[in-house]
Amino acid sequence: MPGTAPSLSLSDARYPIGRWQRPAPVDSATLSHALETLGELPQTLRTAVGDLDDDLLDTPYREGGWTVRQVVHHVADSHSNMYLRIRLALTEDAPTIRPYDEKAWAALHDAETAPVEWSLELVEALHARLLMLLRSLMPAQWARTYVHPENGVLRLDEVASMYAWHSRHHVAHITSLRTRRGW
Repeated sequence: MPGTAPSLSLSDARYPIGRWQRPAPVDSATLSHALETLGELPQTLRTAVGDLDDDLLDTPYREGGWTVRQVVHHVADSHSNMYLRIRLALTEDAPTIRPYDEKAWAALHDAETAPVEWSLELVEALHARLLMLLRSLMPAQWARTYVHPENGVLRLDEVASMYAWHSRHHVAHITSLRTRRGW
């Protein structure tokens, strides 16, 4: 997710809210906003897909992109990985985490066909635990890190910021598609 990229327009369907920008440093307002966004994700995601039937859920959010269904399942997959990575960082010294192939996961049968409700329920339960954990952290714990083989060392406060962006990013994939299609 982090990294340099060509300049993008906010009309770019791949990045409807722009790319994540690594905050340096993460201040209390940024962290507070990140926690608020993470807490809101289960409802904003549910609202974004709430009245879509299977045909609409199987519509790609952009040409060559994932379907709405795959986006919802990706959020559950990605945020499950994030939660586990945070727990590793809190219990081990700067662990190197294992990345996963998001595109390959999105192409698996369950990501292409399972009801979105399963992932909506997973995100709801996962974020309840995630927020309970994150809100309990002491300032020194936010500075704990993990090492991503592709993205380098990430502090937990940066991870919270990144996944708050990730939450808004994928909800915007769905809501911008709905706006473009008049759904």
